[in-house]
Amino acid sequence: MALPDHRVISIQSHVVSGYVGNKSAVFPMQVLGYEVDAVNSVQLCCHTGYKHFQGQVLNDSDLRTLFDGLKLNDIHRYSHLLTGYVGSESFLHEVMRVVKELREANPDIIYVCDPVLGDNGHFYVPKELMPIYRDQLLPLADIITPNQFEAELLSGVTINDEESALRAIGILHDKGIKTVILSSFEAGKEDKLVTLGSTVKGNEKTVCRLEFSRLNCTFTGTGDLFSALMLVWTHKHPDNLLLACEKALSTMQAVLKQTLLSAQELAGPGNVPTAAQRELRLVKSKQDIEEPPSLVAGKYLEL
Repeated sequence: MALPDHRVISIQSHVVSGYVGNKSAVFPMQVLGYEVDAVNSVQLCCHTGYKHFQGQVLNDSDLRTLFDGLKLNDIHRYSHLLTGYVGSESFLHEVMRVVKELREANPDIIYVCDPVLGDNGHFYVPKELMPIYRDQLLPLADIITPNQFEAELLSGVTINDEESALRAIGILHDKGIKTVILSSFEAGKEDKLVTLGSTVKGNEKTVCRLEFSRLNCTFTGTGDLFSALMLVWTHKHPDNLLLACEKALSTMQAVLKQTLLSAQELAGPGNVPTAAQRELRLVKSKQDIEEPPSLVAGKYLEL
């Protein structure tokens, strides 16, 4: 059986209404030409930022059943694996087994891991998952996309400037990860955030820096969208990490500006948009996903 060039299996959360997890990641990858098979680690009516949320949780044996079914039909050959939110230790251990079996089916599979632990100093998952990610799962990944909080936890470095961010990235590289993309960290300016991307090929390390505007709104599902976009653009531009980051971040800015505009219109003058009004406008942003506007430009750093 021929191995696929653009076939992704994505293991993360799912919501019936709104855009987080697979709902945030699958559509953009499909729009950009990738076949995506989704495994939902949890299924909720909506994300946890709503007043009420409820649903079901997939356990490790459920994941094993689904994956074994793919294997029995010999349809478990993928070009990429993307993982996001996982809520339990047993499920995370099963994910590691899946990673290894996917590599047996295709040794060239690219594994993009978004190590979803939390944000802004708060855990989204049990704290016990952190050392499993740090010591066992991350060394299996080709690309990781942690936010500042996650990078600090996984590296043991407090990030308060660019120098400490680069030190944290170096520690993560030492785990065997080829490409580390720090999705955003505080740049010392209230209205700006910085992304750092770093890739190692042989003995050569390349680092790029991108600065972009922070919008005055709280969005959900942005990390899931970012990791999906980075999967695509690093694949399309394997030798140009800066260009891949520019396209992913420009898409992000376009989607978030569209989302904020729509949310403010729905909320009305002087009102704070609700969680429902702040859901990502992915469908409305389809053209910007397909053809990213040039909204974010970065540079390579001299090391």
